[in-house]
Amino acid sequence: VRQRLALEFGCDSEEIALTRNASEGLQICQLGLDFEPGDEVLTTTQDYGRMITTFKQRERREGIVLKQFSIPIPSEDPREIVRLFEDNIGPRTRAILMCHMINITGQILPVKPVVQMARRKGIPVIVDGAHAFGHFDFKHEDLDCDYYASSLHKWLLAPHGTGLLHVRKDKIKDLWPLMAAPEGMDEDIRKYEEIGTHPAANYIAIAEALTFHQGIGAKRKEDRLRYLRDYWAKPLMQHDRVRLHTSLKPEFSCCIGTVQIEGIDTAELGTHLWDAHRIIATPIKHAEFEGLRVTANLFTTLEELNRFVDAMEQVVRHGLPATESS
Repeated sequence: VRQRLALEFGCDSEEIALTRNASEGLQICQLGLDFEPGDEVLTTTQDYGRMITTFKQRERREGIVLKQFSIPIPSEDPREIVRLFEDNIGPRTRAILMCHMINITGQILPVKPVVQMARRKGIPVIVDGAHAFGHFDFKHEDLDCDYYASSLHKWLLAPHGTGLLHVRKDKIKDLWPLMAAPEGMDEDIRKYEEIGTHPAANYIAIAEALTFHQGIGAKRKEDRLRYLRDYWAKPLMQHDRVRLHTSLKPEFSCCIGTVQIEGIDTAELGTHLWDAHRIIATPIKHAEFEGLRVTANLFTTLEELNRFVDAMEQVVRHGLPATESS
């Protein structure tokens, strides 16, 4: 399984550890790097909440400083993103956390340029790939990162409780595991798998998910997923009150899209879609925007997307039913 994951990701199998999800892999990196009081870690305001919480705990416990900055919503200028990361680096910056794909908007960020810029300054970059691996076609060489973690139950469609962690070989020695490992494993990627009894059945099933994924083809799957997003997004964008917080350009997004109807409460809209139509869409209320995150997948039918578009257009034209919006 590790060898097949490494081949799919494009790295050595001794740079891949099996984890239970992206959060575990990312926290290995976030908690495993040594910092001193006053050291800064840098990320955006749109990173995943659990990962922000992880650094905030280190703030409380160790006296490090978490620095966050805003990025455009959506963004279609990779150079601006790199500049924003670089402009927010200070003399005490010791690590950067960035999303490969932002979970609340589906925005794809320019990982490789940020990694290379930061490397020139001696700053490691931890990449959150929770929504990227198995979603769109890429290899490690397209990222050039030292640390990368993803969940496999999302877009690879492996069982819950499966994830991957990539650590470049020369970085393993200096990255502590979450759970203690013997000193003899200091340079061994397997130290990150020292969790006690393993969920072996889940891990074995990753092979079946890879077979399914590779049978479709990564690029063919990416194209289909993007088609499904565009299928609902483009008709809704014809309405003046509809705002899409996700770029439709293929280099900046894929299947996830976050949509807002101006004048309609996002949480109430999400409740209405479920109660009236049994449609699941995730309400996002962020300090900088709000909207419904709509996430189709390979098993989503066009008939289901038509139902979603019809339901949304009904709200655009007539609002929410009085009992829901009152």
